[in-house]
Order: sequence, then structure tokens, then C-alpha cells
Amino acid sequence: MSNGQWYPPEWPARIRALASGELTAVVPRRAATVMLLRDDPPGPDTAGPAVHMLRRRTSMAFAGGAYAYPGGGVDPRDDDHLVGWAGPSLESWAERLGVDTATEAQALVCAAVRETYEEAGVLLAGPTPDTVVSDTTGADWEADREALVARELSFAAFLDRRGLVLRSDLLAAWARWITPAFEPRRYDTWFFVAALPEGQRTRNASTEADRTVWIRPGEAADGYDKGDMLMMPPTVATLRALRPYGTAAEALEAADSQNLAPVLAEARMEGDELVLSWPGHEEFTKHVPTGGPATTGPGTEGDLA
Repeated sequence: MSNGQWYPPEWPARIRALASGELTAVVPRRAATVMLLRDDPPGPDTAGPAVHMLRRRTSMAFAGGAYAYPGGGVDPRDDDHLVGWAGPSLESWAERLGVDTATEAQALVCAAVRETYEEAGVLLAGPTPDTVVSDTTGADWEADREALVARELSFAAFLDRRGLVLRSDLLAAWARWITPAFEPRRYDTWFFVAALPEGQRTRNASTEADRTVWIRPGEAADGYDKGDMLMMPPTVATLRALRPYGTAAEALEAADSQNLAPVLAEARMEGDELVLSWPGHEEFTKHVPTGGPATTGPGTEGDLA
């Protein structure tokens, strides 16, 4: 295995079916995921912030065994009503995220904050616009978190009941990727970056993950390159993009310069080869002989991981 790129063996057949008109593309569901950063002491050969990642259970139908960030789909109630808000205006967020309305922007930012709380136990909200909760442990917090996961409680109602303001200024948008058209489950996902609030700690609160780690982006990318860590292209690409920054604050400051144009995989036939590529990210290109194994990149043997 030359790297840890997640590549289901059923993709070639689905790509051919889409090209022939036998398969209709599913409309992608909007989603948000958060690259949560913290500043760890530098090691002998490492520097820069660490990122929180979870490993999806191998039993999961989508990307089982792959490392990812906390995240998930938008809940229709994420734009239920205007929530307590701190930071850039919803109109500013709509412009940055490339959506049409303030309501859509609130839904995406709420999804990012809610999913981080549901899957990592970290809450980017506070009682005032310049504070953040310092402790989300305890039976009452856990009951609310479980109610959010079960969709028995909306995030807006949760914030209102606790008198909390969503701290949108603690987040920054970083990238946007859309699941390929041939996939049965598709997501239009906005990637956010945030710093771990002081006093809060992450934990594996997700039923979809069997492991969580704090790891520097460069180390995680190296693990992918060696084939030790299975990942999807958006995860690897965002890890590589985070690598140059020495602190969480530097990464957050750099977020405004990141390109949020959506990245969508393209598939085409070249002779008897099927070529799968992600525009602007040539390292993920797959060449699939119609009757043989896939290769990744020019002339490099890959594994249908």
C-alpha cells in the first residue's frame, strides 16, 4: 500500500453506471466538520498545533476505519430561529461560505458547533459574547448532549435554555468539498478551523468512532503517506494545508485566505482506463484499468483501501 487513501472497490462500477445513465446522482446533503486545534509543547522533531481526529469504526458503511474530524450533516432545525450570536454577522458568514441567505449561514455554523459538541464534548459557546463555557462535564451536560445526538433537542433550544451565545468568532471557514456524484451517500461539506477553548477537554463522545487522537497535521499526513492512517482526500488535503502554521492562532488568521471553491471529483475514460481525479489535488488521481487494480498518481501502484 503506497498510501492510506480510502478507495472502495465498488467505485469503478458505480462510475461506469453514472457515465452510462444507469445511475442517477444523489443530491448532496449539507454538512460541516471542524478541525479543532490546540497548541502542544514542541517535541524534538515536531512543532505547530495538534489537531483532534477520530477514527471511524470499521463497521461504518461510509469510510469505515478512516481518520476524520468531528462533523456531520446540517439538522433542519439548525436554522429554526435566530440564536444568540457573537462574532461576524450572519450576512458576513453567508458571503464567506458562498450561500445565499443568513439563514443558510446560521445552519452551517450551528452544525459545525453542534457536531463538535456531540462528537468531541467541546462547546464553542458562552454566557456572553466574550466568554466561553469552561466545563461541559457532568450529568446535566451529558443528558443535553445525548438529546442533541438523538435529535430530541434542537441546538437552538439547547442554547436558549442554557442562556448561551454561539461564538462564531472562534471559528473560521477553511475549505469545501463535495462527495463524488457516483457515491450513494453524498455531502456538501464545509471545513472549519477552531482552537480548543481554555478549560475544555476533548473526549470520544461519538458512537461512530473507536479511537480519537491529538496529532500534528504533518505527522498525520506522514502517517497517510506511509499507509499507516486511512483517510479520504479532503482530510489529507486539509492536513497538508495546516502544516505550515506554528500555532492555532496562526491557522485561524490564515483561514480568510483559503479558497472555499467547492472541490468535486471528476471521472473520465482514457482508452481502457478509468481516471478519477480531484481538480487542484493531483496526488489523489486514480487510474483504474477496466480489468485490473487501481493505481494512484503517475505510475504508482495503489491499494483499493
